[in-house]
Amino acid sequence: MTLRLGIHDSVEAVFPPEVLLDDFDDVDAEVSVVDTAGVSDVDALVTFAHEDAFLDAGLRWVHSVQAGVDKFPLDEYAERDIHVTNSTGLHGASVGETVAGYMLSFARRLHEYRSNQERNEWAWADREDAFTVDGSSVCVVGLGTLGQGIAARADALGMDVTGVKRTPTPVDHVDTVYPTGDLHEAISESKFVALAVPLTDDTEGMIGADELAAMRDDAVLLNVARGPVVDQDALVDALRNDDLAGAALDVFETEPLPEDSPLWDFEDVVVTPHAAAATRDYPDHIAAVVRENVRRLDAGDRLGNLVV
Repeated sequence: MTLRLGIHDSVEAVFPPEVLLDDFDDVDAEVSVVDTAGVSDVDALVTFAHEDAFLDAGLRWVHSVQAGVDKFPLDEYAERDIHVTNSTGLHGASVGETVAGYMLSFARRLHEYRSNQERNEWAWADREDAFTVDGSSVCVVGLGTLGQGIAARADALGMDVTGVKRTPTPVDHVDTVYPTGDLHEAISESKFVALAVPLTDDTEGMIGADELAAMRDDAVLLNVARGPVVDQDALVDALRNDDLAGAALDVFETEPLPEDSPLWDFEDVVVTPHAAAATRDYPDHIAAVVRENVRRLDAGDRLGNLVV
């Protein structure tokens, strides 16, 4: 029986569903774009986000176009024998380059000059604020695909790279790897602290007031993980009190970031709209993962990137 594969219209949040549909023209399945009412007409679904209707639609498999599946009730999917796969492993280059861009922006004051341009203002940054990333230090918290992508690019820029992971085994491009129990020590000596962990019970609130206090006063926090990994109120307090030099944030406790959030107003906070992984090739990468899993499903093999 031919697999009926649906592309949920929620993927519009990152790219038009029709783009992915075109990428599936060689997939051995009947592929269509569906809304929530139509998920009961397909066997498998590619989606941006979970909806409760998926659980009782008779699906065999759901693929998340995001790497994070923290908003998917995985126990309920498992109870219904619905496989869930994700897009982990696809974003090392794009997120790594985004974080490199953040660090270069702070070092060379590019965000400051961009703001000056909006005011038609010709002015140098303060002499004490500009530096080079060559010779600077970064601690990468989380050394999976994202963290390794960050570390490789930081190393190429001549930075001193340390990292934090649960099992402190050696990682390419990282000089020293600390266990999570030594988080405070690890982040206390770096100019940049880059967060690249998944959101779990263990990582939620990982960076709070104590951790921010452990960082250098001239440090910059970079978050491309998930918003709840950081206590946002504690971060705002640290920025207001000049306990940090700045932050670059791609993820937030509430998304989109509310218009009244104080994070919009700090000169040395760079806000990006959960776009660190965005690239024009994103649909092609998603299609490759899904195409392989269609083959595996048909063959009765274990799915790649399987979560449950």
